[in-house]
Amino acid sequence: MKVLHVISGGETGGSRKHVVTLLSKFPKETATLVVFQEGKLAQEAREHHIDVRLLPQSSRYDLSVLRKLVELIQQGRYDLLHTHGPRANLYGALIKRKIGIPWMTTIHSDPRLDFMKSGLKGFLFTRLNLWALKKIDYFFAVSERFKENLAAFGIPKERIKTIYNGIDFHETSPNDLLRRTDVGVNEEDFVIAMVARLHPIKGHALVFEALRSLPHRDIQLLVVGDGPLERELKEKAAELGIENQVKFLGFRRDIAAIYSLSDIALMASYSESFPLALLEAANERIPVISTDVGGVRQLVVSREMGWVVPVGDSAALAAAIEEAREKKPQLKQMGQSLYEYASSHFSLNRLYEETIATYKHVIKHYQK
Repeated sequence: MKVLHVISGGETGGSRKHVVTLLSKFPKETATLVVFQEGKLAQEAREHHIDVRLLPQSSRYDLSVLRKLVELIQQGRYDLLHTHGPRANLYGALIKRKIGIPWMTTIHSDPRLDFMKSGLKGFLFTRLNLWALKKIDYFFAVSERFKENLAAFGIPKERIKTIYNGIDFHETSPNDLLRRTDVGVNEEDFVIAMVARLHPIKGHALVFEALRSLPHRDIQLLVVGDGPLERELKEKAAELGIENQVKFLGFRRDIAAIYSLSDIALMASYSESFPLALLEAANERIPVISTDVGGVRQLVVSREMGWVVPVGDSAALAAAIEEAREKKPQLKQMGQSLYEYASSHFSLNRLYEETIATYKHVIKHYQK
């Protein structure tokens, strides 16, 4: 069985991590990853010995890659096309009649919100994305909520499988560890790690409002990630008078080390799938504060593991941060409880085995 995975290549968030983590489990000769641009994703995939093929574009509107993609599929004798993200889905729809193999996708985000706050262009891209989804043979949804969203778009539920993200749970190597002073915080500070793209959907401004409402100057927020809102968010922090409490660390590869020096992980998204960032926090045995999105409640199943708050509610975020700070001596035990649950339910081996089983089902039932 040979599977061709296609993704734009510019991703820096959860979909990047998901693809690289999953494909690292496949024998190299059975899975190929196509990207349309060089970037962190392609680099990381090669480091994991994944077969990466670059089909460069002069712009995202350069459709000359479609012919090359069809040729690659036909010459490589692939059994299945697996796309990730709006651009790859659109290209899949445009070549579907020519490739003669089943096509599936993983829904990593809410298609209605992928182009949030992008104006007319975002509206058009959303329409194209939803059009492409109607052409796909089979779907992975990374949370039950996303499965329901797809069903609401008219996708039959028998063509959708919920398959939660997974990671390789292990002990952190001492060589990976950072000191707090390396990221500009002190030992006595209450340190919150927020690992997310700097994008409107991730809710950074909401967190800043929550932080401003709290009187404690020892609360330090580590903002890990890059994206289009970097300048705007730095200005927002200064405007709110919390610039000394917010550390912008940019894109980092040492997420485990960041979490290991933090007291708690935080996610404030307006929409999510099943967030890998929180699984990574669980792997470092720290509890989480998260908005009630995607599959978060399948991970944080009790108050002994963290806090789940309403979406878009800065007051609820502030209250959770306040309570976590007050419970600082108990956070290690909460983190251990989260680790034990996550590692037994969301392993990379489980993700790989469920993926392989689904591939076999799709190839058998959707072969053209």
